[in-house]
Amino acid sequence: MQEYQVIAEVKSGGEAAARVKQSTIPFDAQAESGDVLPNPAELLLSAFSACVLKNVERYSQKLKFPYRKARISVHGFRTDVPPVIVRVEYVLEIDTDVDERKLDLWHRNIIKFGTITNTLMRASKVEGIIKRMDRHNE
Repeated sequence: MQEYQVIAEVKSGGEAAARVKQSTIPFDAQAESGDVLPNPAELLLSAFSACVLKNVERYSQKLKFPYRKARISVHGFRTDVPPVIVRVEYVLEIDTDVDERKLDLWHRNIIKFGTITNTLMRASKVEGIIKRMDRHNE
């Protein structure tokens, strides 16, 4: 079993940061969300994004599917009572020359074997698509 450890703290007023390995990740822990730092929901969606992009790299190597660049756009939907992320939608774009069949296989592996993707799929509806990146609109 793998284990993870994060140490986070907040100062009165909502200035917060998490320490992970040798990195510090600042975040917004104010009573009302601010406009500069990510709030906890945005950190969760960022973790989802990081998981997907990590698996783009992992399965690029395992499946021998080369790519030049990948980008993900994630949109989360939350109810207020109770406060729950009920749906996550994403668009994963990859700049690659693999055919559509391989792109679909790549997508299935990216989602199926992701720690964060699997965790979120147990709690929320997660839906998304993979598509070839439009290299003219970068």
